[in-house]
Amino acid sequence: MKIVIGGQVEKKEMQALIQEIDSSIETVIKSDVDAAMAIKTGQADYYLGACHTGGGGALAMAIALVGRDQCETVSMPGKKPVEEKVAEAVISGKKAFGFTGDHMETAVPMILKAITNNK
Repeated sequence: MKIVIGGQVEKKEMQALIQEIDSSIETVIKSDVDAAMAIKTGQADYYLGACHTGGGGALAMAIALVGRDQCETVSMPGKKPVEEKVAEAVISGKKAFGFTGDHMETAVPMILKAITNNK
């Protein structure tokens, strides 16, 4: 599995967290445009991005290039990630996930668990 990391904050930290959870996952940090294009062209399986709002800088390019129906805002300020909603998003075929940087430690494991459970 290959995950591209976009968004505006916590890119290196997110990459380290993914590798800590599952070192078999290939991760690549890219600009938002390049990360979204990697999803659109099938060069990567999933996109993860963080910003301060969870949807703007984290997902704007993914929404523009891949489509809103492929994207999910996992958390926003004051709205923590919900495991059931993350699982539903993965099951429904979403490929790009955005969240706030301060929720990264919760959101990333939830997303990876949902992806693993949906294989």
